[in-house]
Amino acid sequence: MRLALIGFGNVGQGFAEILVDKGDDLARRYGLQLKIVAVSDFLKGSVYNPGGLDPAGLLAAVRTDGDLSNVKAPQRGLDALQTIRSSNADVIIELSYTDLETGQPALDHIRAALENGKHVVTSNKGPIALNFRELKSLANDKELQIGVEGTVMSGTPALHLAQDLLAGAGIKRIQGIVNGTTNYILTRMETGASYAEALADAQARGYAEADPTGDVEGYDAAGKAVILANLLMDAALSMADVQRQGISKLTPQDIDEATSAGERWKLIARVEQTNDGVKASVQPLRLPINHPLASVSGATNAITYTTDLLGDVTLVGPGAGRMETGYAIIGDLLAIHAKS
Repeated sequence: MRLALIGFGNVGQGFAEILVDKGDDLARRYGLQLKIVAVSDFLKGSVYNPGGLDPAGLLAAVRTDGDLSNVKAPQRGLDALQTIRSSNADVIIELSYTDLETGQPALDHIRAALENGKHVVTSNKGPIALNFRELKSLANDKELQIGVEGTVMSGTPALHLAQDLLAGAGIKRIQGIVNGTTNYILTRMETGASYAEALADAQARGYAEADPTGDVEGYDAAGKAVILANLLMDAALSMADVQRQGISKLTPQDIDEATSAGERWKLIARVEQTNDGVKASVQPLRLPINHPLASVSGATNAITYTTDLLGDVTLVGPGAGRMETGYAIIGDLLAIHAKS
């Protein structure tokens, strides 16, 4: 399976590290040889070799030079769309930056891949939250697949679990801690930190951006709620349909009151089938201490599927990280391989 990576930041490099460590094992166990033939990154440059690029060499170049300028390749300088259209890749792995307002530039990248007969794997929430129905319809018309596992809980297989193993269980409600930054902040506030102190700590550890608005005001979780609703409940929600409230107004007094009542605050993304259709929300909630999501601390993510046949099924795991999200890419590629 020939691969073109659009973006070679943390996730792309994590994926390349997995190929270095596990590529031979994947080929032996599953009959799937994964070969990177092209990388196009806006800042690090672009290289294309139809016969394949050495992932270890790509990683060494970025670590030594900060870019791909010294990677030997017969073709260089292609931009993302040129790479997608002209390379011999079977799968385009779209890893550019996320934009939850327009979905760009990833939306154009995915459209171009599908229009040119190439499968897509992405961890980019933007186009999947905003345009999944259009992209899925285009993929179906072209008899192609779109892998999106990494868009919700990184490498923790929340979507594969629901789509494959819980397909017949009748999912009627989804509740999740799908943003590790806010969960870490709330966990720190339980130990006595103020919101400002907990946020500063999260930023120092790399959990929160310099501008944390997307996380702390619930936009990131809202995008994931839309993805869950549209993929798993066949809804057609947009970001505007999600009732959204962040955690920035929570005070130490709020935390103490919940603790005294045997409860914990968590930022919960919730999707539910109602008589009026599928509804989605993101808001801080006080959960009883015995709730399966209440014990999830730090930057960890978790999701609970409420089903007709099995009751509640809860999955807990990492929701971010270069290797973790890189693994999500591997899982989607294996799924494409199994269905091809």
